Amino acid sequence: MINRRQILAGAAALTGTLAAPMVRAQGKPRVVVVGGGAGGATAAKYIAKDSQGAIKVTLVEPKDTFTTCFHSNLYLGGFKSFDEITHRYDKLASAYGIRHVRQWATAVDRSKREIVLADGSRLGYDRLVLAPGIDLKYDSVPGWGKDAEEVMPHAWLAGPQTQLLRRQLDAVKDGGVIVMIAPPNPFRCPPGPYERVSMMAHQLKASGRTRAKIFVLDPKESFSKQGLFQQGWERHYPGMVEWIGPKVHDGIKSVDPKTMTVTTGFETYRDCALVNVIPAQSAGRIARDAGLANASGYCPIDPESMKSTLDPAIFIIGDASIAGDMPKSGFSANSQAKVAAMAIRGELTNSRTFPARYANTCWSLIAPDDTVKVGGRYEPKPDKITAAETFISKTDETAEYRRQVQQENIGWYAGIVADMFT
Repeated sequence: MINRRQILAGAAALTGTLAAPMVRAQGKPRVVVVGGGAGGATAAKYIAKDSQGAIKVTLVEPKDTFTTCFHSNLYLGGFKSFDEITHRYDKLASAYGIRHVRQWATAVDRSKREIVLADGSRLGYDRLVLAPGIDLKYDSVPGWGKDAEEVMPHAWLAGPQTQLLRRQLDAVKDGGVIVMIAPPNPFRCPPGPYERVSMMAHQLKASGRTRAKIFVLDPKESFSKQGLFQQGWERHYPGMVEWIGPKVHDGIKSVDPKTMTVTTGFETYRDCALVNVIPAQSAGRIARDAGLANASGYCPIDPESMKSTLDPAIFIIGDASIAGDMPKSGFSANSQAKVAAMAIRGELTNSRTFPARYANTCWSLIAPDDTVKVGGRYEPKPDKITAAETFISKTDETAEYRRQVQQENIGWYAGIVADMFT
């Protein structure tokens, strides 16, 4: 099982310093971190902590709190409260001396090594960490857009959208139809949409609404943990969930938020009780506008350090990066942030560093005490971050083992948020 102690011990082994760092004669070097999610908060903390105050760290994040996308499905399913997935940044300032600038970063002036803030002011940096997460491609689903997200929510950026989706789910009547439009690759958290379907089905079943139906319209031929999810749906929610691949539905032709209609090449779903549109995604706009993304819409990095291949003063971590075999997940972002923090500390203080190593696990709750997982250990190769070892749950696992995996899931969450914010 992974718990808080193991996460903190692993962090110490990865980023530990054997001797006091050497500070540059002209004063403290400056690191600006843009984005306070799993990657950004972790990077800011470990740069400040492991440099022993030798580096001036500024976190640019307009919010006072961060709501995790990971475990937001457990909120949807009634296993966690909203407060339990929402965390404050206060201790990063009080414990590590990190300056928290509560503004949006609007641009990167790479030639001057400055960040432009929403009020027009600028922050200079010696190294910049970009952890902007994702942007949604609002034009990727015909008929849906920014103006429709309050009617057909995505809930793929955790916060008010997550609460909206929960309210809409609670309002579905027995016999109602729910349509989820799943995203194309690549996207944040590969098992995420399908855990969400499981939690929706759980809430419906738990409240006696077993005649409700969930249709998953997927642009992909297959998805993460497909066999495990489909076995779980048949076991726990018989007749309630139907996954439909692109060869059957023949593409999403249009959605109409006014009539709650979804039209595919094969069938039209009318008067839906809930439509959850998860669109295509790209790296956060600030990274793209800075010229740090390639044609894929994501940002290429050096596998050894998470440094941008297009600017040696910038590191890009988390969902915005092209991280090879690593999926886009909170665990991945946390792991990548520690590698970047170590590299930055080494560059700016001439202190010892260690070879990069990465890890990820994605747990998915299918039903109470029925949790599956997938993950791996990763290492840098010349062309990309490559899986050195992978694992995935099996379909024949015992109920007791699945219960233990859920306890592992809960322990990991407690450990990672403590690792990020305390």
